[in-house]
Amino acid sequence: MIPLSAPSLKGNEWKYVKECLDTEWVSSVGKYVDAFEKNMADYLGAKYAVACMNGTSALHVSLLLAEVKPSEEVIVPTVSFIAPVNAVKYVGAEPLFMDCDGYCNIDVNKTKEFIKTGCHVINGNLINNTTGKRIAAIIPVHIFGTPVDMDPLRELADSYKIKIIEDATESLGAEYKGKKTGTLGLLGCLSFNGNKIITTGGGGMIITNDERLAKKAKYLITQAKEEGTEYVHGEIGFNYRMVNVLAAIGMGQLEMIDDYMAIKRKNFLRYRELLSDQRYSLLDEPVYAKSNRWLYAVRCHDKREKEFLLRYLNSDGIEARPLWHLNHLQKPYLKCQSYKIEQAPRMHDIIANIPSSVNLTETQIREVVQAMKKAGTASGV
Repeated sequence: MIPLSAPSLKGNEWKYVKECLDTEWVSSVGKYVDAFEKNMADYLGAKYAVACMNGTSALHVSLLLAEVKPSEEVIVPTVSFIAPVNAVKYVGAEPLFMDCDGYCNIDVNKTKEFIKTGCHVINGNLINNTTGKRIAAIIPVHIFGTPVDMDPLRELADSYKIKIIEDATESLGAEYKGKKTGTLGLLGCLSFNGNKIITTGGGGMIITNDERLAKKAKYLITQAKEEGTEYVHGEIGFNYRMVNVLAAIGMGQLEMIDDYMAIKRKNFLRYRELLSDQRYSLLDEPVYAKSNRWLYAVRCHDKREKEFLLRYLNSDGIEARPLWHLNHLQKPYLKCQSYKIEQAPRMHDIIANIPSSVNLTETQIREVVQAMKKAGTASGV
């Protein structure tokens, strides 16, 4: 099997983990947690980073830090892994689903249109005309590692007091107009799941330039425990802290991020070259962005061709996957409001992801492309 997106653990991970095991500092206190946070903040050009147990916990806590309330709504993309949508419900708020653009990212123009025509302002608060609820935040997700067009969203956020919680779980290392994703909102969220560009096996991180929010994040993810040894807890907290042994893996991985980015981009160009005379085309990056090329997305002619391609590749030992089921059609969210979802169904019908691992070899790339060519011929589309 050629995997879709497998980790590469060939740096100093074992050395750092061995130190954790030798010293028995394996839990949620230890030097590697602090070092991983500092090094990540430095890499991103941010002031603070707070390590936690996964990307979903980072999103959950970030919504709490942004003071999103149960009576409020959060604008989310319908094209995304479901985690940010679920996190909205964790704090008791309601998701409001937005369409995607040609890069599978949230449609910024429709978001602006909805805010201008589907809402009104009362006492400085943006109110949804349909539900009467305040829109408190927006969660842009950088799909497949390609940045959302953030400047227009930030202008809207500034004008209407909407807080941006940036889901950069897929886009570590990617840049928007020269700035790293994860640093473009009030809060940014990272994931180090096993399929991401760097991994700790599990794990996530909250990014911010606000010292107060960083301190509150660390407080909440350690069960809201007050200083001292009396086990006094000031509010409801969470056991979301990253453990030292995982942070040790993360340290080794972060040291490799620039190499991984270069490999991902080189492999993308190789795929594009080999597919240049084929019916399939790769989803590229916009002019304002530098993608980390986390996952390579292929456009097919139509739904039938995409489904045939997925069956053919997977049956041939090549792991490929479809776009996520659209979130506004997920069973828990069928009654939630959505706005002009028109492009997303089309993208769902034609997009497939093909092997994108850092360890992908030239031979494997050629094998994938050859299988795609055979699938294209056999599909009869």
